[in-house]
Amino acid sequence: MMPTADILLTGAPLDPAELNARLPATAGTGAVSTFTGLVRGNGALTALELQHHPVLTLSALNVIGETAMKRFDLLALLIAHRFGRMTVGEPIVHIATAAPHRRAALDAVSFTIDVLKTQAPFWKREWQGDTGKWIEPTEEDHEQAAQWLGAMQ
Repeated sequence: MMPTADILLTGAPLDPAELNARLPATAGTGAVSTFTGLVRGNGALTALELQHHPVLTLSALNVIGETAMKRFDLLALLIAHRFGRMTVGEPIVHIATAAPHRRAALDAVSFTIDVLKTQAPFWKREWQGDTGKWIEPTEEDHEQAAQWLGAMQ
């Protein structure tokens, strides 16, 4: 039986070291790769707010996780994603993969974040002081996801 992805959708702060410890240690693991996305301090940005639909977002993350597990023959995958309001420098998302070989572990991280940015229903608002502005995934985000998704067809 193939292992399933570990998905965490939370309003609590993310601790990457603690999350990495959730990856099961297996004898076949030859590589572990991680990615932590942080709130960037672009210009006057003071905070980022993420809203989500609990059922739809979790479902999308599960599909992305299952797809990555199969496509890259992973031994383990963790996707942890925050929602709510976060300040500059706080982790938004943490992805960790374990695979027999480095290329699969690295590619699985890239696939997961690229697809997640356009396929998981999160609504983002950037805050500059008391002023908030809703933002959409960029054209580059869509292009990066399309490269992975197009390669699956």
